[in-house]
Amino acid sequence: MPPQAPTTAALLMLADSRLPAGGHAHSGGLEPAVAARRVSTVEDLEVFLRGRLRTAGLVAAALAAAACFGASRVDTEFWTALDAEADARTPSPALRLASRRQGRGLLRAGRAAWPDPVLGRLAATAPAREPHHPVALGAVGASAGCDPLGVAGVAAYLSVSGPAGAAVRLCGLDPLAVHAVLAGLASEVDRVGAEATAAARGPVRDLPSATAPVLDVLAETHARTEVRLFAS
Repeated sequence: MPPQAPTTAALLMLADSRLPAGGHAHSGGLEPAVAARRVSTVEDLEVFLRGRLRTAGLVAAALAAAACFGASRVDTEFWTALDAEADARTPSPALRLASRRQGRGLLRAGRAAWPDPVLGRLAATAPAREPHHPVALGAVGASAGCDPLGVAGVAAYLSVSGPAGAAVRLCGLDPLAVHAVLAGLASEVDRVGAEATAAARGPVRDLPSATAPVLDVLAETHARTEVRLFAS
């Protein structure tokens, strides 16, 4: 392992939207939800974020924690199995593509910031060198000296912060009101991170598999939309 930055600083970097990993190009399903008139107000946004946190957020947090727990393993079977579990929990082809594109960007940023053989093994194992985003997050977090609970919390937070930021651009919502919603979700983000970490201590096949069918449908609709601001 290379010399590590302080864990808290590394977690802040991973949660920062300015990390050059491509996250700014994705709305986490918010853009198609706005197009479908499911989200137009701050109140709508809060409902959307709460639902996303307990479904996609929980799944992503568990996958990230599992990747962080297993990052020290040298065999490729673990990464192959975890990738398959991530695929199984992402039924929408559009969301799979978005997850892998973000994972590729994060892996590139991670290998530049925290060079580690673990990240090379993950890149060699993932299809087309594109691991799912939460898997890359867990591996990069481990290479940066973070623990599974920390990276699970980051994954949970990213599941709501990305869509929240997109809402300001898409709906013209008051940024102060939007961040007040995020602040109100802080304790729930912590709970989801802790729940995901506990689940990640067991076999990867038993990781949470909460689903959000509406998000899957919206993602497929969005992928076929000619004019759009975000990739997903």
